[in-house]
This record gives sequence, C-alpha cells and structure tokens, in this order.
Amino acid sequence: MDMRKLVGRNFARLRRSKGLTQEEIEARSGFSQQYLSSLERGRRNPTIITLFELAQALGVSHVELVQPENESSD
Repeated sequence: MDMRKLVGRNFARLRRSKGLTQEEIEARSGFSQQYLSSLERGRRNPTIITLFELAQALGVSHVELVQPENESSD
C-alpha cells in the first residue's frame, strides 16, 4: 500500500465532502495550495504533525487521513 497515495485520496475525498477548496484549506492550515495539490496526487510524504494540522483544517480526525478506504470509523 502506498501511504502517500492513500493519504492523498483520503484528503481529497474529505475536502470535497466538506465542500472546501484547496484555497480554503490553505487559508485554514497555512499549507500552500501547491503543496495541497501535490499531496492529493500522492507526491508528498507528510509528517505526523502535518497530518494532524491538515485534519484540524478539515475538521476530522487525523486517523481518517490514513485509514484504508474499505474501513470506516462509523
């Protein structure tokens, strides 16, 4: 499993489900839109701290960013 791609897919899915743009997450998190775009494409390897900060910007648990798609936190 490629964790970079998993995190990128989860981040993009969660961001869209909240109706947020990359620019809005940039304003909330301080991470550039370019970084967020690279993250969503699986080209970034975020640190644990970055995952936590991005999850806060999305209003979700950091676990949701690393959770495989076939598992849910219901």
